[in-house]
Amino acid sequence: MTLGNVRDLYQQVILEHYKKPRHKGKTDPVHRYQRGHNPSCGDTIELTVQLNEAGDTIADVKFDGEGCAIAMASADLMADVLRGKPVSVALEMVQRFQRMMKGEDEFPKEQRKLNVMAGVAQFPVRIKCANLTWHTLKAALESTKEQVPEGFISNENE
Repeated sequence: MTLGNVRDLYQQVILEHYKKPRHKGKTDPVHRYQRGHNPSCGDTIELTVQLNEAGDTIADVKFDGEGCAIAMASADLMADVLRGKPVSVALEMVQRFQRMMKGEDEFPKEQRKLNVMAGVAQFPVRIKCANLTWHTLKAALESTKEQVPEGFISNENE
């Protein structure tokens, strides 16, 4: 497969997740909640997380919001791979995704669908769009249920 074909495939996957997101909405119940905002281009996201009974594994992740295709596809792809993952693994995945956006890493075979976002690294101005949902997830997972977030978390200081 040529580089052009790979790029086209990546664009198709991003557009598919943007146009027909599989994880839009709110989890029931909501154990973690966080809102995120990318001031650079106006992307906003509301992320809800449902944890297992022990509170250490992600049972479900859903999102709502408005933004560009990259931001919304990143949220949908992230939600897709996080189900059933321990919170500690999810936080490691946040770090890996951020390294991938710098061209320094990629996801292993079992999570390779996230690698479609690697192409975003070629467009530095769009990296914040892809990272928004991951920053929002990190803030949600590091909070407690009792902490109700005020306002939005921003990724402006990347």
